Amino acid sequence: MVTAVFHNVWPIFKRELRGYFDSPVAYVVITAFLLVTGWFFTTNFFVAAQADLRVIFSIIPFIFLFFTPAITMRLISEERKSGTMELMVTMPISDASIVIGKYLASLALLAAAIAPTIVYLITVSMLGDIDGGPAIGGYIGLMFMGAAYLAIGTYGSSLTDSQVVAFIVSFFITFLFFLLDKVLFLLPSWLVSSVEYLSIESHFQNISRGVIDSRDLVYYLSLIGLALYLASRSLASRRWR
Repeated sequence: MVTAVFHNVWPIFKRELRGYFDSPVAYVVITAFLLVTGWFFTTNFFVAAQADLRVIFSIIPFIFLFFTPAITMRLISEERKSGTMELMVTMPISDASIVIGKYLASLALLAAAIAPTIVYLITVSMLGDIDGGPAIGGYIGLMFMGAAYLAIGTYGSSLTDSQVVAFIVSFFITFLFFLLDKVLFLLPSWLVSSVEYLSIESHFQNISRGVIDSRDLVYYLSLIGLALYLASRSLASRRWR
């Protein structure tokens, strides 16, 4: 069963990734992402005279709230609107294969957007000593956080044939997870630890300190798996309509 799923993932992944780069989507997303992150880095570098990556690791989680729904909003909703999804679900391809293939393509696009920011790391390391643990942990944390956001976005895209609605639903869900650790002071003490564990950013902060804790990895992998499972169930429900 697992072998059959992943056997069909590769062609879907290639098709979806080609679709990103054959259209302006990939170039617009990557360019906009680098312009925003570059502005914050250079402002911190020249105006505040600080050569570090803290500003990057603090602003990108917020940027992800807007960029990840923009990446995923077309994944499944566009196929539904054009009618090609109905054709795909009649083929001998499982819903899980469709979801995973499309999700991995979006993850590859996000990695392509993050990769050029390594220039910031090189710049900082050339100008002074840099603590490698938090720097590497920060990038690992960004990828896990981005992967979780993209999984939620894939689920949001599976619910509708409107890209705008998919963007709004995905943004709303990710914003709720992002907001959780910001409202801890409003909660009773017995509830704080549970809500904090559900917060996406609190786990990112743990990893970005350079300490890879299995609890943080389990959290991200569980959230990704749950979101992709819900997306595949959403697709499966169309077979009975």
